[in-house]
Amino acid sequence: QVQLVESGGGLVQAGDSLTLTCSASDVSFNGYGMGWFRQVPGKERELVAAITRSGRTERYADSVQGRFSISRPNAGTVVILQMDNLKVEDTAVYYCAADRDPIFSTRLEAFDTWGQGTQVTVSS
Repeated sequence: QVQLVESGGGLVQAGDSLTLTCSASDVSFNGYGMGWFRQVPGKERELVAAITRSGRTERYADSVQGRFSISRPNAGTVVILQMDNLKVEDTAVYYCAADRDPIFSTRLEAFDTWGQGTQVTVSS
């Protein structure tokens, strides 16, 4: 059964902005750390951004630092990824994921619940 659903992907030009939304199906997700990951063909999934259940701590991949921002309003079940100044190399399928472990982590292995993904394509 679907528990996390991503939306907001699309085709944009380099320099544009895009907002991705992750919606959880159950209120229990407001007690989990959340993350956004991305994957391109032939490569492993990589962390884009992560946020604690409180929303007070954020972590970002070096490649998106200063351009992307993760948030979870009211420490709730919706997690937002605001992407500004998009680059061609940001093109990927973006996945929302949940970490049910009480210790905040940015490790891929720590996230065990995943959405279906949303495609982001950045053209030059």
